[in-house]
Amino acid sequence: MKNNPKYGAYSLLRWSAFALVVLAYMLSFFHRVAPAAIATDLQQAFSASAAALGGLAGIYFYVYTVMQVPTGILVDTLGPRRIVTLGGIVAGIGSVMFGLASSMTDASIGRFLVGLGVSVTFISMLKLNASWFHDRHFGTATGLTVLLGNLGAVMAAAPFAWVLQFTSWRSVFIAIGGLSLVLALLTWFFVRDHPGEAGLPSMRELDGKAAHPPHQGHWFDGLTMVLGNRLTWPNFWLNLGLEGSFLAFAGLWAVPFLQEVYAMSRTTATIHTSLLLAGFAFGAMTIGMISDRLGRRRPVLVAAILLHLVCWLPLVFSLPMPRWLSFLLFLLMGLGAAGFTLSWSCVKEVNRHALSGIATSVANTGVFLGTGILQPLVGWTIDRAGSGQGAAMQYRLGILIFFAFVVFGFLATLRVRETYCRYLSE
Repeated sequence: MKNNPKYGAYSLLRWSAFALVVLAYMLSFFHRVAPAAIATDLQQAFSASAAALGGLAGIYFYVYTVMQVPTGILVDTLGPRRIVTLGGIVAGIGSVMFGLASSMTDASIGRFLVGLGVSVTFISMLKLNASWFHDRHFGTATGLTVLLGNLGAVMAAAPFAWVLQFTSWRSVFIAIGGLSLVLALLTWFFVRDHPGEAGLPSMRELDGKAAHPPHQGHWFDGLTMVLGNRLTWPNFWLNLGLEGSFLAFAGLWAVPFLQEVYAMSRTTATIHTSLLLAGFAFGAMTIGMISDRLGRRRPVLVAAILLHLVCWLPLVFSLPMPRWLSFLLFLLMGLGAAGFTLSWSCVKEVNRHALSGIATSVANTGVFLGTGILQPLVGWTIDRAGSGQGAAMQYRLGILIFFAFVVFGFLATLRVRETYCRYLSE
């Protein structure tokens, strides 16, 4: 295919779209986990309890959850270019409002707008990947997306804590808001929804194959088809249990847990979350690539999530660990959690290509529903643990809740259908 004269234009447009939307996706990850690094600052700035802080952080996930299926419908009908542009504008305004907030109400409105704006980015990215990459490379392309996107999460951990030594968290969020607006403008001018929009054949047509057929009928019919497919739902439940607990832990409660239970400084605790997120980012790319090369989804998925589950056991029992071992544990925990990224490939491949946006959005809803439940639930548990118990015991109760969700997610993983890296409808 590289000998095809149209390949140069194809490659340029593909990677331009990929780069711009991935940058927006990195910002969404930053917003997702940044409250963990400034949890104490937020409590002091707004005189917030642990439950209130969990609710503030959870607003992002509530709106993200609600917007997943609508986003899938929008990208399947209007295209990702328009949706990402609008989302970047809304997120930019929200980030600036959050940085300027003088009350919990103002901060909540800003957090809501951030969640609303960035909620469209990832499903749009998956739709672009499905349009601009080979079907057999979808796992690798998505893994690369998550790898790069997670750099935003890594930046929101230890590097963010370092930056806070020189400036305020408010200034950082205002600057991030400005960057979101710039990316929205660039997306409008340089991103194309699919090759046909630029007058180019699809990837399958370049290989001499028939293009995937478009969806015939109303978007509601497509949504009904995806929701009515029983093979869709194991991917939803594994995301709710596994990735919901992972994001709630990494995004808010990991740092205070390590400080209270293992007496770590904030800097040391954020190094652990950085390793957790770095392991996840590296694992997403590696696991997607392994799956594509093996031509299998389910064995790789189950093995990775089993590793993640086992890594929770030392935390559940509050086992003492030397620092090198706790660093390694968090790195492996993140590596195993990355197995869930194959759920997007699996749910896409058990549905029709034309409905890939809706299918991946349904599965992705589980991620943010689980996180939105767990962040305030764990905060509520910490606030209301028995009065005779210390802070360390309160956090241990929260860890038990996380672990229960992880076990639930692992059981759902066992129900995922093997697709052999191709659409079952073919």
